[in-house]
Amino acid sequence: MLLAADIGNTNITMGIFKDDVLMGNFRLTTQTPRTSDEFGIVMRELVKSAGLSASDIDQVIVASVVPDIMYSFNNGIKKYFCTEPIIVGPGLKTGVKIGAENPKEVGADLIVDAAAVKEIYGGPAIVIDYGSATTFELVLQDGTLDSVVIAPGIRVSAEALSISAAKIPDIEIKKPKTVLCKETISCFQAGVFYGTIGSTEYIVRKMKEESGLDDIKVVATGGLGVMFAEETDAIDVYDSLLTLKGLRIIYRRCTGK
Repeated sequence: MLLAADIGNTNITMGIFKDDVLMGNFRLTTQTPRTSDEFGIVMRELVKSAGLSASDIDQVIVASVVPDIMYSFNNGIKKYFCTEPIIVGPGLKTGVKIGAENPKEVGADLIVDAAAVKEIYGGPAIVIDYGSATTFELVLQDGTLDSVVIAPGIRVSAEALSISAAKIPDIEIKKPKTVLCKETISCFQAGVFYGTIGSTEYIVRKMKEESGLDDIKVVATGGLGVMFAEETDAIDVYDSLLTLKGLRIIYRRCTGK
């Protein structure tokens, strides 16, 4: 079986695949410092919670945008799963052409999402990933990752305003009852929620306009993406597992399995 891990700035999302079937998926907090033993033991216990054992995992693939934890994470995999992980990066056979001026600067998560959307939904497509940053990727019909827009993530924006403005507390990010709010918390929620929808619709419209491509499928992913996908016609599909599916696709391209 394959263990796929997507290491983001906020969470580590993992999935276990038996062939193309996702047997279970889990999340860890990225920002918690862990040794290789801690990573290995936690991952082993999560695998057990799915009714499997570490010996059932014969390969691991990892996409990471957090270099600082990779030494401990990789060594935890080697020690507790007895396998050398495949790391998504330059030189790996991903099936994604990079249109950036410096392809080495493109995040592994962007490459994985592009691989997934091309195979599952076809191109051209725009992938919106609502993570620590909100990213908009234009993927062409031939699978080229043509261009990317990067905006501050929803939680990052909310936390920054809470820190900078003394009278604005930490809040739950959700849709308020109305945009015409009359007290601080719901006013803040309205700004975050409807502001995100407004920026989503505008950026998608500009990407379609400047690319000259009208018939573009827009696919959203990321933990908070579902609440926005339900509120705007700018998003055609919400797929919470898009990145894990992309890791499975890249693994198959690299190994033929």
